[in-house]
Amino acid sequence: MAEGVILLAVTKIGIALGNEVINKAGPLFRNVKAQVAELQGGMSRISCELRLMHEFLCTMDVRNRKDQAYGVWMEEVRKVAHRIEDIVDEYLHLVGKRHEIGWRFYLMKGFKQPEDLLSLTQIVSQIKEAETSLVHLFKARERWVPMANNGPADNSAYIVERSQHLASTSRSISEDLVGVEENRKKLQKWLGDHVKERSIVVLYGMGGLGKTALAANVYNEKREKYDCHAWVSVSQTYSPIELLRKLFKELHRDGETAPSEITTMDLINIKGKLSKFLEQKRYLIVLDDVWKQEAFSDLLGELAPNTKGSRIVITTRNDDIARLASKGRALKSECLPDDKAWLLFRRKAFRREEDYECPTELKGYSEQIVAKCKGYSE
Repeated sequence: MAEGVILLAVTKIGIALGNEVINKAGPLFRNVKAQVAELQGGMSRISCELRLMHEFLCTMDVRNRKDQAYGVWMEEVRKVAHRIEDIVDEYLHLVGKRHEIGWRFYLMKGFKQPEDLLSLTQIVSQIKEAETSLVHLFKARERWVPMANNGPADNSAYIVERSQHLASTSRSISEDLVGVEENRKKLQKWLGDHVKERSIVVLYGMGGLGKTALAANVYNEKREKYDCHAWVSVSQTYSPIELLRKLFKELHRDGETAPSEITTMDLINIKGKLSKFLEQKRYLIVLDDVWKQEAFSDLLGELAPNTKGSRIVITTRNDDIARLASKGRALKSECLPDDKAWLLFRRKAFRREEDYECPTELKGYSEQIVAKCKGYSE
């Protein structure tokens, strides 16, 4: 995620502007004090911009995922943050090479020979370019990237969009599913077995525990084994008839064309049409983020259970909805233990590092972030 890359860049700038580096750099570059001051000023301004950007992304990150321009902008943010990190590494390595400062080895991705090091002049020039790139990114966002508001209605829309995004990817990244191995194995078994009776699986637990990500991962893995499949995000506010129309279209996505008349059918007729369509099919349907039992009744309550091996998966934060599960097929999501939370954070924040290793200088700060998450994975 972009937030982790930005945090890394900000922390490294903090090291570069810290007393140890400044004290070592002073005598080294006493003949080019103006350049050093220019470099430090540029890094300070970049740090401020990145911290503001980090706060912005913590609020907005995937809220606008459906917008292609937002996705392009986010990718450019990551690239610039990585570039800034590399430039600061070069500076720290340049200073550390001459003074054998202990942190020089881990800050660089690999040891460099003296002739490979960038000069101070080159580093100053690159910092200027990076600062200019950040300014352009902010201007580009204002011109081209629409931002969602932060009200309740937008929160529901955000949840729906995130849910649909996970379901539409070819696969959810398995390495980001940490601490859910047992639940994942059970879900894989239940969606992949050959039991003929239709069964309902419920994943339940507080919000932010990764229920949607887990369901999406296994759904994408198993869906091709069914005659038809569909993923629908329900959320707090929903229109039964609109969701049924969407469900109908999803079920037809990989097969025959959905009948055009569903756009004008009333609720009773569309339910009848859906029941008839699924009667002789082995189907997999996921209802994500269900808040109340009536939602299941509104959407699938009239489906007669067939004996084709069909499966319905429900994710919810409401424990009462777990009662809808077939016998023994309810899975509760729990907060991650400290070691699993730490592993997940490292995998997201330090993807470029070998074995996702957290640099020593960042460990204390990173542990504070993990502690604030209190075992939540999202």
